[in-house]
Amino acid sequence: MTPRPAEPAALRGGGARTGDREAAVRNVAAAYRLLVGLESLGAGRIAGGTMNICGKLGTIPLLDPPNDEILEIGTLYGMFSAGLVRMMERDGRSPSLTIVDPFAGVQLQPGTDQRPDPTGAPVDEQAVRTNLGLAGPAGAAARIQRGFSEDPETRAAVSDRRYGVIVVDGDHSAQGVAQDLQWAEEIAAPGGVVVLDDYGDPHWPGIKEALDDHLKGETRFTYLGKAAHSAYLRR
Repeated sequence: MTPRPAEPAALRGGGARTGDREAAVRNVAAAYRLLVGLESLGAGRIAGGTMNICGKLGTIPLLDPPNDEILEIGTLYGMFSAGLVRMMERDGRSPSLTIVDPFAGVQLQPGTDQRPDPTGAPVDEQAVRTNLGLAGPAGAAARIQRGFSEDPETRAAVSDRRYGVIVVDGDHSAQGVAQDLQWAEEIAAPGGVVVLDDYGDPHWPGIKEALDDHLKGETRFTYLGKAAHSAYLRR
């Protein structure tokens, strides 16, 4: 059973970013129930700690993105995307999801061993489609682009729109994150929300390094703050 997040973490996940304590509590409670349901029914797992996942699912709708176009860079099994689609729909929105991932059969990260996932499920597009189906028609209609986010062909295929939400959760190296942030500068809609996963996680120091360096230079992004291990930016 996934452990239930404590209320202070829930409030950091939503209220601190939006100033709406009651809405944050409702959203994080809904996100927790959704997380348990998805992991019970789906293939594989949602990567990350419970507080971080629920914080992201609860906070993104409360930040009121300027449109319903969502891009997730790095999806693992697609469960977080399925959850985000549901949370956006709960907020009365009509999410349109795009996913970029190499679907290499295992979770890829620089400096880590390439071994089968502990769940035993292959990290592939079929598992992602299975889990997106749990989110109903919007999940089933998701656009999936196989490839690495730094590849020009991959970028060209999905840079046909401006995204209201961009979740950066791909290559966790400093160089990889820097490249994804620069791309996000180009494709985020005005007012768009960018979520950088695993920011401040001691296992992935390159993520904080990349964002901190990015914000020192010329950028359209404003740093909104951090909840659990996710940083939130506004274009």
